[in-house]
Amino acid sequence: MDLFTLMQDHAAVFLLMLTRCSGIFLIAPFFGSLNIPIMVRAAAAFLFAAVLFPVVDGLGPVEAPTSVLMYTVAVLKELFIGWLIGFVAYVCFSAIHMAGKVMDMQVGFAVVNVMDPTSGQQIPLIGSFLYNLGIIVFLVTNGHHMIITALAESFRVVPLLTMQPNLSLTMIMVNFTNGIFVTGMKIAMPVTFAILLVNVALGILARTMPQMNIFVVGIPLQLMVGVGILAMLLPFYVMFLGGMFDEMYGKISIALQALQ
Repeated sequence: MDLFTLMQDHAAVFLLMLTRCSGIFLIAPFFGSLNIPIMVRAAAAFLFAAVLFPVVDGLGPVEAPTSVLMYTVAVLKELFIGWLIGFVAYVCFSAIHMAGKVMDMQVGFAVVNVMDPTSGQQIPLIGSFLYNLGIIVFLVTNGHHMIITALAESFRVVPLLTMQPNLSLTMIMVNFTNGIFVTGMKIAMPVTFAILLVNVALGILARTMPQMNIFVVGIPLQLMVGVGILAMLLPFYVMFLGGMFDEMYGKISIALQALQ
């Protein structure tokens, strides 16, 4: 039996798989980028579903719901599972955005925003740089392969039509979201602390030399110190991203296990 005949005999099940595969293209980093045409994302989701379908079919027979209402509920559940995988990955990059906003406010780039083509929103200058660097590290370390692996593994951890609502998942998602602020502050802390020391020094200088215009001196000084500290921290930032991505893969596994 060829693949086309197999998919034709199990069309309803294949559509459920396609829905789950489509979930990661809604919000996941790189996969859900708005600068990727929607037709390309739809074709990629169909390709993932077609490749995984024989494997999932070999795990055991799946009886699709016969009523329209139950099938609609099943579609929404499968879409949520794919969305959840992308959401956990999206949380990590949201922390990078937050760190960039904090750094921009301290350095003096708060009024400078650039258009991010991947999200269609205006983001801070340093936040855009850190996000793009994070995407590069994500791709170089095969993070996109891990997202695809998590998608394939989800069919084993949470087989089709077996998702059960779990209140613990709500707390898990809340904790993941709370991690945005913690991780963002960890990334921004060196620059923030350096600018704090600069402000303290400028305050002391303003008291000892009142005739000096602190605003003229302070703004360029904050800019040079902030950019200099950021440049020195780039190697450590790349190492931090590696650890953060490893933690992201563990969080995806935890989220999927909560749906069993």
